[in-house]
Amino acid sequence: MKDEITIKGLAHMDTAHDSAIKHVTGRAEYTDDLSEPFGLIHAYLGLSKCAHGRIVAMDLDAVRAAPGVIDVLTAADLPGVNDVSPAGHHDDPILADAEVKFWGQPIFAVVAETRDQARRAAALAKITYDALPHALDPMAAKLADMGYVTDPLTLRRGDADRGMANAPHRIKGRMGIGGQDHFYLEGQIAMAVPGEDEDVIINVSTQHPSEVQHMVAHVLGVPSHSVVVNVRRMGGGFGGKETQMNLFACIAAVAAKKWHRAVKIRPDRDDDMSATGKRHDFVVDYEVGFDDEGRILAVQGDWYARCGFSADLSGPVTDRALFHADNAYYYPDVRVSSHPMRTNTVSNTAFRGFGGPQGVIVAERIIEEIAYALGRDPLEIRQLNLYQNGQLTPYHQEVTDQILPRIFEDLTASSDYAARRQAVLDWNAKGGTIRKGIALTPVKFGISFTATWYNQAGALIHIYSDGSIALNHGGTEMGQGLNTKVAQVVAEAFQCDLSRIKITKTTTEKVPNTSATAASSGTDLNGMAALNAADQIKDRLIDFVAERWQAPRDRVRFVPGHIMAGDTAIPFDEVIKAAYMARIHLSAAGFYKTPEIHWDRATGRGRPFYYFAYGAAVAEVSVDTLTGEYVIDRADVLHDVGRSLNPIIDKGQVEGAFVQGTGWLTCEELWWNEKGELKTHAPSTYKIPLASDRPRIFNVNLADWSENAERSIKRSKAVGEPPFMLGICVFEAINMAVASMNDYREPARLDAPATPERVLMAVERLRG
Repeated sequence: MKDEITIKGLAHMDTAHDSAIKHVTGRAEYTDDLSEPFGLIHAYLGLSKCAHGRIVAMDLDAVRAAPGVIDVLTAADLPGVNDVSPAGHHDDPILADAEVKFWGQPIFAVVAETRDQARRAAALAKITYDALPHALDPMAAKLADMGYVTDPLTLRRGDADRGMANAPHRIKGRMGIGGQDHFYLEGQIAMAVPGEDEDVIINVSTQHPSEVQHMVAHVLGVPSHSVVVNVRRMGGGFGGKETQMNLFACIAAVAAKKWHRAVKIRPDRDDDMSATGKRHDFVVDYEVGFDDEGRILAVQGDWYARCGFSADLSGPVTDRALFHADNAYYYPDVRVSSHPMRTNTVSNTAFRGFGGPQGVIVAERIIEEIAYALGRDPLEIRQLNLYQNGQLTPYHQEVTDQILPRIFEDLTASSDYAARRQAVLDWNAKGGTIRKGIALTPVKFGISFTATWYNQAGALIHIYSDGSIALNHGGTEMGQGLNTKVAQVVAEAFQCDLSRIKITKTTTEKVPNTSATAASSGTDLNGMAALNAADQIKDRLIDFVAERWQAPRDRVRFVPGHIMAGDTAIPFDEVIKAAYMARIHLSAAGFYKTPEIHWDRATGRGRPFYYFAYGAAVAEVSVDTLTGEYVIDRADVLHDVGRSLNPIIDKGQVEGAFVQGTGWLTCEELWWNEKGELKTHAPSTYKIPLASDRPRIFNVNLADWSENAERSIKRSKAVGEPPFMLGICVFEAINMAVASMNDYREPARLDAPATPERVLMAVERLRG
């Protein structure tokens, strides 16, 4: 039944995150906070110190003899399959055997009475390698003919060669785009508790419980039903716990079953950063043809990605980079190709945006190139090339929900963009050490898993005889407020207060075959599944109330705290108690699958996305041309979340995404030495944004006039990933400030991240 009642007094839309108080008071329980079973022991990984080589000898005698050590696990001790590759490539061993393929690859695991004993013992291993040639970055891998980790993809529409040949103006360029470490506050961790027969329970910090379940089952050689995976919450994930936790869960499970004791594994931050994958860094060669007005006529591009030693999720990540190579702009003739290069580095993986940011930023570089070539404001070029409804993307999906023109109009007015840009130009015209820049950039981001089968979700609702409600769904909570939003959906369906609903931990015992909480689809999928479960119970209750209270079925309605039978209001608790006594089934399993999506990778055509989320941001920066340092003076954001389920949570997601995206493009730098060792492996060497790095003035607003044209949950739109790319406006503003050094005759063409060193070198180049 369609809800028609506005919820009275429940304040659902501005409700706080369900764990907010627990977070700030330290009462929120994470995996490491769970009560430890009697006899718990600890595992710790031994990592390789060679980028590529054969293991000639491995002396672990000192490890085994160390205080507190129970034994050591090697590849030979794994009872089932030694593989945790998520895409079925069978190229990602849990423990390396004869050969290591990156510095930091796990080779063995120590099991000891305490974590400190296991950690210290792991350092005592003596391993001899026969070093082999290695390649660390995508272009070195190309030169060394390392090949691909998975099949590449080309998207094409029209005739890019002909379009380019006929274009009045053409520009070629190359852009380096850095990677990024997830730097979740809670590191990788798993605790396995053995059960009878083949059973094992895994408590783990993961975005993908079902994948952990399957991986553990494979390595133990048991059916999936023997493995239970539990997730209460994560202390951050950002994609780094979509596949990367599989190895830790498998080690804990194997050790737990081998020694019949509970086992916990938690690496130090240094080892966590060395052994787990990151955002893919790219080198992109691009070419654009355009006319005298700045209208794009043709685009060609090649995206070379540092994928690491195995495939992991590099296939869909590099695909999605191409899906977003157009960002918000129509390319009449286009050909873009991915090159997922094999390198002797940790296998890169999912990260917020999942390749999309590395496509979007190249589109913005292309706009910048055109604007500087024509001496125009880049915003004019952006507006000129925006998609119009009815036009096709490079993957042949029709754009039907374009709202960026209004977002541009509203944001330029609220941010006073025109006057501020003129003030920036006037400031820079005076010369001086401090130069300013301002930029407005949009985002158009596709929502859905491109692997169509992942676009499904389940939920389970129980209503107990006292009227309390237990809600379980297949999504995982990593701080983004998913549980709060799904609970709001159920509360609105039953017209009850949120305090009546308890969301229990995510567990494979209750909802099977879950999809990863990723692709910004957590609320879309699990919210709809929960609503489906609620509607099933509501239908039974409506039938019961109509019969019991002698009211027409179409006059039975759910209103705040009550169910109306005609003009009679019966308290919700009274109805539930009566329904229980009448043996009405008060439990339901809900299900949802995203409609209307399809994707044929072989032809590069389809509708991989259910809808697009839009947004735009303006940033103004000041750059010190003597040091390369800079500050963000102001940022204004206007983002589209459709009809927001919870503006407070959505606004927080936009703010966090903007800062994290800015960090990716400014201060977060991954650096390997020539031996292949990652040197930025701790907070001391890897700089994430601090509170002092946020914009001095930070105005974030939601486009409250927007609603999803598609039948999403309550007409809302996903918010997790799309605003990440709004941080590109900071990068573009820095480019403008640097370009002022030669009166904007050419763009700065900074590679990302725009560290102070890179900025200073660009300043000196343009000054010269």
